[in-house]
Amino acid sequence: MTPRNDGLLAPGWAVAATLFCLIATAPDAAAQARPERNPFLSADVYGVTHVNPAKQNSIPYKIDLRERRVDLDALTPVWGGPVNNSTYASARPGFFWSVATDRVALIDARGDGWRMVADIDLPGASRRSRDDLERLVKFEYADLAAAEAHLKGILGPAPGAVLPAGIYALVSREDHVYANAGTIVSAIGLVDRDDPAKGLEVKARFDTATIVPPTSVFGEAPRVGLVGMNMTYDGHIVIGALNGVAVVDAALQKGQFRKFDDDNQMSTNSLAIDAAGGIYVATGSKKPRLPGVMHKLVWKDGRLSNDPKDGAWTAQYDGGDWPPAIKAGTGTGSTPTLMGFGDGEDQLVLITDGSNRMKLVAFWRGEIPADARKVPGALSPRIADQKPVSAGISEQRPWLQSEQTIIASGYGAFVVNNLIEEGHPDRIVDVMTVGPVHSAPRGVEKIVWNAAENRFFSAWARGDVVSVSMVPLMSSGANAVFVGGYTKADGWEVTGLDWDTGRTVSRTIFGQNNKGNGAYAILQFLENGDMLFNSVIGPYRIPLR
Repeated sequence: MTPRNDGLLAPGWAVAATLFCLIATAPDAAAQARPERNPFLSADVYGVTHVNPAKQNSIPYKIDLRERRVDLDALTPVWGGPVNNSTYASARPGFFWSVATDRVALIDARGDGWRMVADIDLPGASRRSRDDLERLVKFEYADLAAAEAHLKGILGPAPGAVLPAGIYALVSREDHVYANAGTIVSAIGLVDRDDPAKGLEVKARFDTATIVPPTSVFGEAPRVGLVGMNMTYDGHIVIGALNGVAVVDAALQKGQFRKFDDDNQMSTNSLAIDAAGGIYVATGSKKPRLPGVMHKLVWKDGRLSNDPKDGAWTAQYDGGDWPPAIKAGTGTGSTPTLMGFGDGEDQLVLITDGSNRMKLVAFWRGEIPADARKVPGALSPRIADQKPVSAGISEQRPWLQSEQTIIASGYGAFVVNNLIEEGHPDRIVDVMTVGPVHSAPRGVEKIVWNAAENRFFSAWARGDVVSVSMVPLMSSGANAVFVGGYTKADGWEVTGLDWDTGRTVSRTIFGQNNKGNGAYAILQFLENGDMLFNSVIGPYRIPLR
């Protein structure tokens, strides 16, 4: 294959050489422990949004790395949308659950198949017709005004109102899908587990408005806003809200809520969980340029605690301005990601901060070690290190920010720049026009934690790589990280970069077909190496062998 210009900056090779020296003092990524499997989830991989409870977006599968062009019109998706954030592993081998902003579907993926067995409307959401979904993508998004009118004609006067329904979900070992629309969290499963053809039903519902108080962001009428979901290691459902965290039993019968202490703080992303009951959620200030807060809550003995005696803590980090596109809020754009799990490993929780040009920030998850260093400029002694992200782009650019979860594998972390300097206030209009209408954001970087020195080092950066809005994915089996991008020359594509060097090692090119827009979704692959592409109109299975 003939890849695009690798775009490695000349200093990057010197940094790479430094990294090889660091390998002698840091455990190899493949040898480091992975998060403990949560026995109450359907699977270790894809049982919850962002792959696992630690939110690492890293899988072990082998993938054929080469350049290929794919005609999405020749393939059939499992329809849904207009956002299909993630497809989840069923507890039934060979099956998957598709969770969209309007429905939940069971998919038979045995062998080389990709067939919808049954689907059901997500309670509280409105199903989009296949015709509406097709009209979303059979349109040339060449002009912002025309794009806005087109989307409002299909989705109504506020297209972004479809969010956050169905964005964060999980599947239990009983094969129940937990997802929300509005304030309602529903558990959906098979009518008859022995006969999937009998369809799906709602097993239980919980109205979070019974325990979560409403809140206001901009002084508008207060509302309950849900922004995340995960599962504790004893099988309870953890629900992130704008103003706090709720824990509900798996039967959706009763729950409890812990409000953030500061009413000026709000969460806009999901939360990570460790096997000891730690719940990690980051908030940002409702007011520009004020600090955000990383919170560790603890689920212990059936009680949600923010007491330091139980191991809970808070730590401030740098905030910034309201961004112009893609990202929401003044704080982090990333769901917290856990790094380090084995005996002797540094145990960290990572976010990108809210600075207009972001930093990668690591916090000590547990007791701050005796050899922790004082980090210059850090707002909390719990910050293990904070490193400005360069992503290979000019230091003169006022914005360098991410809306995506940090990818973590071993001690390596991968971040992307999602920000452009113009956009549309409606997030669906925004995500459908960045690329075709607005120049797409560029810049990615891999940063490595060095345990001997308690600091981050840059491994490589690529200022030419585009990551529009999809959440990247790393595969240790392929030793590559994948991003979803758009260029005027080739249209939509998924680009694979070598994990060690940043060199382009694969390209799956969809062309100008808007079905290639993943619209906030997560990149995925199946165990056999096929791509599971969560398009704006539903997930595709793309053979790559």
